[in-house]
Amino acid sequence: MRRRRLLASRRVRITAAAAASAVAGVLVFEGVTGNSSVDTGAKSGPAKADVRATSLKLGAGGTSAALGRRDTAPFSMLGVTWTDPAARVTGAVEVRTRSVAGGNWTPWTALETDLDGRTETGRSGTRGSTEPRWVGPSDGVEVRINAGGKVSAKLPAGLRLDTVDPGRGPSLAAEPAAYAADLPAGPPAAPPARLPAEDPPAGPTTEPTAPDTTEPAAPDGATPAPGEPTPPASDDTPPPTGPVTDPPTTPAGPDPSGSSPAATPPPAPSSSVPKPPITSRAGWGADESISPEAPEYLDGVKAVFVHHTAGSSTYTCAESPAIVRSLYAYHVRSEGWKDIGYNFLVDKCGTVFEGRKGGVDRPVLGAHTFGFNRESAGIAVIGTYTDATAPAAVTTAVARVAAWKLGQYKGDPAGTTTLTAGAAGKNYFGKAFTSGTKYSFNQISGHRDGFNTQCPGTALYGQLGTVRALAAGPVTGLAIKSVTGAGLSGTTYYTKSAVTVGWSASTPNVFIGKYELLVDGKPVATTAGTATSAAATLALGTHKVQVRATHRSGKTTTSAAATVIAEKTAPTFPAKPGLALRTGTVNTAAVPLTLKWKAADTAALKEVRLTAPVARTYGPTVTSAAHTAKSGAATTWSMKAYDLAGNTASASVAGTPVIMQETAATKTGKWTAKSSSSYLGGKSYSSSSKGAGLSWTFTGRSVALVASRAATSGQVYVYVDGTKVSTVDLKSATTKYRDALWTKSWSSSAKHTVRIVVVATSGRPTVTTDGIVYLK
Repeated sequence: MRRRRLLASRRVRITAAAAASAVAGVLVFEGVTGNSSVDTGAKSGPAKADVRATSLKLGAGGTSAALGRRDTAPFSMLGVTWTDPAARVTGAVEVRTRSVAGGNWTPWTALETDLDGRTETGRSGTRGSTEPRWVGPSDGVEVRINAGGKVSAKLPAGLRLDTVDPGRGPSLAAEPAAYAADLPAGPPAAPPARLPAEDPPAGPTTEPTAPDTTEPAAPDGATPAPGEPTPPASDDTPPPTGPVTDPPTTPAGPDPSGSSPAATPPPAPSSSVPKPPITSRAGWGADESISPEAPEYLDGVKAVFVHHTAGSSTYTCAESPAIVRSLYAYHVRSEGWKDIGYNFLVDKCGTVFEGRKGGVDRPVLGAHTFGFNRESAGIAVIGTYTDATAPAAVTTAVARVAAWKLGQYKGDPAGTTTLTAGAAGKNYFGKAFTSGTKYSFNQISGHRDGFNTQCPGTALYGQLGTVRALAAGPVTGLAIKSVTGAGLSGTTYYTKSAVTVGWSASTPNVFIGKYELLVDGKPVATTAGTATSAAATLALGTHKVQVRATHRSGKTTTSAAATVIAEKTAPTFPAKPGLALRTGTVNTAAVPLTLKWKAADTAALKEVRLTAPVARTYGPTVTSAAHTAKSGAATTWSMKAYDLAGNTASASVAGTPVIMQETAATKTGKWTAKSSSSYLGGKSYSSSSKGAGLSWTFTGRSVALVASRAATSGQVYVYVDGTKVSTVDLKSATTKYRDALWTKSWSSSAKHTVRIVVVATSGRPTVTTDGIVYLK
């Protein structure tokens, strides 16, 4: 219910605005039934645009002008135009608008005035203008203009506000369809009023999505060459009144270089680089009825000029077709051009749109760089790039279009060419041009190189080096990133034979024709420019592996070489795995062991893995590891050595740890039995008698003495096979039980006797033993 009331109020407001517009002197170029200021859904066929012009009232002395805040029919783009295309507004042109969505008024926004209305070579009836500013769906506007505060700086005659509703075309929905259906079903109730101080609009306005043309004004005193119209002087004389008609057209005169545009479409030459995806005029909804004149053609394209359209950069890319349609309508109906000025437009998401009709693959004469249109093509980036740089998607798309178009005429995107000036003037850097004289330009130039304008914006102009490099090549940043199927040691890879080489490049893959995998300088695999890896099978030996990238221009780049050694020799175990008892706390379920080994490889050892009874992985320089094993259980310890090529070797060792408690020993002297759950088996022997002894006989390869320890514990002598080998002190700052504190190992298993004798150390004579552990 609330939605219906809102739509009804909008109908009343818009209808009232239409009536008010008639009283205020609004010139309606073309009203379209059911149009909204945004796309409400995809539709096929052209989109009819609604362009309205409202005269601005000059203040005293002609140094200011204004249009009071008012309701309007829906629109999404606006600009201010005036009669004389050579006249300049030296002060500020500011607007603010009311959003359809929220009903809020925007802050005051300045419109760029450094534009050129004479870029349409040989055509009369064009108008001077500000930038066309995309403001999004709006239904209210206010304008204020001043000449800059100088008494002598008068505003040009015929000032008017032009608003553009792009109509519904091939675009994503941006407004509920119900709102579009509730718009007034026809032109304003009152016929458009005629304003004596307003220049008549240039014919009916039916608008498809078209890019914006930002054309800076020619320098003061510029003298057009033959074929360049001489604009009328700017004064305050009101233009004659009369019916709204299309402006007369003047055929283009001969170019000073002797080359005149052709009316017959020339053949479409093939290009040395692939054509990028381009949204056709039908694709963005161009209404061809508003620009019925046939396109004109050049002999070829020697340079590409990059522009920005100015205006907002905060649009969504779903709005791009509507922006292009609006620009198209503004160029044709507001500025009086025959068609949209640019040959191509690019939005901030990198979508490329066909601009001026005649065939994207043909050298269509555009209206984008005054004085140099007849040997060049124009690419405009939608938005303003004075301070903010263009996204990578933009520079990539511009480079693709420029490379393809120049490639049709054997141009070099990184090179220079000579262009003949079609009019006198100067550029942004103060360089003067004389009509009929040849001048050197980069084949990818900025608008400011050929005209006194800030276009394409300082930030985007600074990115033209990147654009040239992308378009011209070679591929940059090419490097091998991985060699799968091989192990890396330092800077050398090792493999048995088969590898997959991965790479990366900083150049976008759309500019890369192919990759080749090179082994010792010879290609062994070729992939598309979108690939990032390729496989190869290597013969035994040492190889240099590289990747070569071919840019669309034909230039090649080869990566640094990776050394890859193919070998199939297995690792070895110079020291087979071995087991020995170690110090530590003994439990029946966990007897401390040390596993030892030594592995080697003729090329490069990678690792050694323990696979049983537990899984562990050790580095190539590790030769031992601490483990535990269950007492009385025979265990096999299996190991596998790997080299970096993937070759392997296996080895193993078996062992059984056995606990012999003190009760299994032969006693001499006095020993006292002690009981505690902390002892092995719950019991131990203790003695403080000097010379008391215990001896154990076993067959094994390693042995450990187990005892209880405390701060008052004494010492024992240790004899092995009748020979004294050590004096072991059982003293410990902390109490310990079942502590293996002395060990001895042999290279092989044999029968041995271990005997301990009490030393009866002064002040701490007592020792407590818990038996021995041996490994068989």
